[in-house]
Amino acid sequence: MKIFAYALREFDEKEFFDQFSKEFHCEYGYTTEYPSPENVELARGYDAISATPCDLGADMLNLFYQAGVRYIATRSIGFDHIDLTRAKELGMGVAHVSYAPETVADYAIMLMLMCCRKIYPILERAKLQDYTLKGKMGKDLCDCTVGIIGTGQIGATVIKHLSSFGCRLLAYDLYPNEECAKTAEYVSLEELYAQSDIITLHTPSNAESYHMLNTKAFAQMKDDVIIINTARGALIHTDALIDALITGKVGYAALDVLENEDGLYYSNRIGDVIDNRTMAILRSFPNVILSPHTAFYTRKVVRDMAYKTIQNVHDMMNCIENPLVIL
Repeated sequence: MKIFAYALREFDEKEFFDQFSKEFHCEYGYTTEYPSPENVELARGYDAISATPCDLGADMLNLFYQAGVRYIATRSIGFDHIDLTRAKELGMGVAHVSYAPETVADYAIMLMLMCCRKIYPILERAKLQDYTLKGKMGKDLCDCTVGIIGTGQIGATVIKHLSSFGCRLLAYDLYPNEECAKTAEYVSLEELYAQSDIITLHTPSNAESYHMLNTKAFAQMKDDVIIINTARGALIHTDALIDALITGKVGYAALDVLENEDGLYYSNRIGDVIDNRTMAILRSFPNVILSPHTAFYTRKVVRDMAYKTIQNVHDMMNCIENPLVIL
């Protein structure tokens, strides 16, 4: 079994790839670069490639197939960056990873608390030695109605952990979770929009969920609503969010993910002119928190992602049933 890893981080991932490749008797090579037409040949002679979210559309899959690669193992929960239709046509196996839901769930709750207590402007003003109270009054999370969209593993964990805060909890999912229903009230999406003080997104990114928070959705929400997104940037129509922030419909937004973040997050862009107008606008707002897709980032999760990446390739090659194998 031979795996070539793209965009491998030497400062954290390599340690675990070294460890688990020995356990699985796997030979692996790597580059710190993201896959591109210029470096596809690095994977020639390997059974599988692994990468973090990047462009793995039809053209890239064709190139990897021509180089002899037959399996794709993304080191992420999300796999919307991979053209699954083309992979299936080529007969290429595709797999993603999973990790403990507490990591992202607790990060989302942290962002809720930061928004409720206006911690970002408080800290920014403190840097200037402005220790006055005007404009810093927050609200208690326990007095809020929190709407959770998506009650898979992460959304369910958000509900479980928020139950200790005393919030009223609303939930929406196409497939309600019986355990979640003991703590949260399942309602329609329209009811959730209308009643929630805080809305947090934990649903996959697909054609049905694309831009689910749009102008129409924001119009149905309470004034001064707080929006939390630790899922995928494409769930929110960014221009509509900007308009809602300007009008005060959205009082605060905390976004760990952003539309068009590929090639931006996880890169050192100090001194660069970044061609992302919506990001520049959002960064100018004192009531917006942008974190660079780091909700997942703990040592435990990085370890799990490395292990499951290698395990997934092993299972695909040996036709072992695995829920993380997509094709």
